[in-house]
Amino acid sequence: MNDLTLIQKEIAAALEQMKDKSLITEAAIAKKVRENGKIQGKNKAGLSLKDIEESLAYLAESKQLYFALHLNSANDILVKKADEFKLLDSEAKKRRLASEKSIFLLTNNDLKEKTSGGKAPKKRTDRKKLSFRKLEDYD
Repeated sequence: MNDLTLIQKEIAAALEQMKDKSLITEAAIAKKVRENGKIQGKNKAGLSLKDIEESLAYLAESKQLYFALHLNSANDILVKKADEFKLLDSEAKKRRLASEKSIFLLTNNDLKEKTSGGKAPKKRTDRKKLSFRKLEDYD
């Protein structure tokens, strides 16, 4: 798992946790990645096809978990349990990559921000309003 990126490791871990299901949708994987990575927000974000392919290849190679990728009519990725590892055909891959340009995707930065503590929420501070009539109050 050393050659995988952070997001790919999370996807592989999510797929391992859901290995009992025969059909896993991209949305279910993304939800599990957000839960495991404790990512808040980006509820509608999807996953990159490249990241899913790398994760599936790793699982097939190291854990002998075989999945086949499919694409539905809405260009959503479906991961089905299979007897052998199978990627998308070139037509479906091209369609998905074209649609990824308009999809919000979970990235490594989302996980890095969370592991490094992320940005602290900005608290609103009460500021004194400057009154030009009472300048002596602000000395």
